[in-house]
Amino acid sequence: MGDQELVNQYIAGNELALERLIHRHKEKVFTSIYCMVKDEFLAEDIFQETFIKAIDTLRAGKYNEEGKFAPWIMRIAYNLCIDHFRKLKRTPGIVTSEGDDIFKYMKFDDTPVEEHIAVEKFEGKLKELIEMLPEDQKEVVILRHFFNFSFKEVAEYTKSPLNTCLGRMRYALINLRKLMEQHNMVLKS
Repeated sequence: MGDQELVNQYIAGNELALERLIHRHKEKVFTSIYCMVKDEFLAEDIFQETFIKAIDTLRAGKYNEEGKFAPWIMRIAYNLCIDHFRKLKRTPGIVTSEGDDIFKYMKFDDTPVEEHIAVEKFEGKLKELIEMLPEDQKEVVILRHFFNFSFKEVAEYTKSPLNTCLGRMRYALINLRKLMEQHNMVLKS
């Protein structure tokens, strides 16, 4: 049974249809959220909030993404993650003299703090380079690698042909390599 049919059944009062929808998409939605927030408990909270928001929208009769449930639910999750980070920026924290949040240096595993700092700096710089890509390439990279969309889902979400999305990813990777070389960023193998 397709997503749209399950949505229609849920709207008609079949609670089991919603359960099937959640079960069908839970792994991809949760993984995508977790990849963004990097905290399992926070990811669980945002995951629940995502489906609560979806349920509210469905019950209010405002769902109009016919046949596009997966990209729609992923967009809700993405927006909630962005909202979380916006709130976080407004929340005062304990900072070092350099302005960094003190808790990012408090690690509870065996990896040296210096390695965590190096990885965070690299990831931060990589995100800056991604922001420098042309908009269409940046969108494909973000959807594919941060939200774990398949290329087919990227094509549906962007309303572009599959081959166009594949080409955008190819050019994005070429451009990222060039930008990394220009900024003296080296990938360690």
